[in-house]
Amino acid sequence: MTATQSGAVSAHNAKVMNRFDLTQRLVAQLKHGEAVIGGIGNANFDLWASGQRPQNFYMLGSMGLTIPIALGVAIAQPQRHVIALEGDGSLLMQIGCLATVAMRMPKNLTMVIWDNGLYQITGSQPTATASTADLVAMARGAGLANSAWAGDEGDFDRMVAGALKGGGPTLIAARIDHKPAVGATDRDPVQIRERFMRGIGVRP
Repeated sequence: MTATQSGAVSAHNAKVMNRFDLTQRLVAQLKHGEAVIGGIGNANFDLWASGQRPQNFYMLGSMGLTIPIALGVAIAQPQRHVIALEGDGSLLMQIGCLATVAMRMPKNLTMVIWDNGLYQITGSQPTATASTADLVAMARGAGLANSAWAGDEGDFDRMVAGALKGGGPTLIAARIDHKPAVGATDRDPVQIRERFMRGIGVRP
């Protein structure tokens, strides 16, 4: 089932899943040097705990910039698939980036949104998605027709597999539980940058 085929799934009837489990499932499908941009906090902590691939970029202190950074990489390297892992609170801070993605329409970009309705690492204050906001509806309104909620783990796996074939951009939203990340990224910005640049072949 692809994102466009699972339109019957909404934020209200999607299964609540676990971010680390889904991150592991996603990473297991990466076979061709795909770049992954992990958003600040738990999104990149769980990416780190899923295995330190040189093509992973772990963001530190740049709330809301996961998708803009991933878009830049996707434009610069159209032959490489790029995946952004972003939380609901961070996306809400920079929601206009969805319109920019829709204007550029990179076929090699997948955006995965972890939505637990919380600013989890700053005290678990509720985000707008805990009440009224639907990030998939907002993405579609911005022009990203291939946007949908993952109904369950199997649906998520199928949506990721479909997205990796190209033809994007694709936005996959997943409702997640409130469990904290299983680890923490080493906070060394220079090392993170240098390893990523080598991982995507822009530095020897």
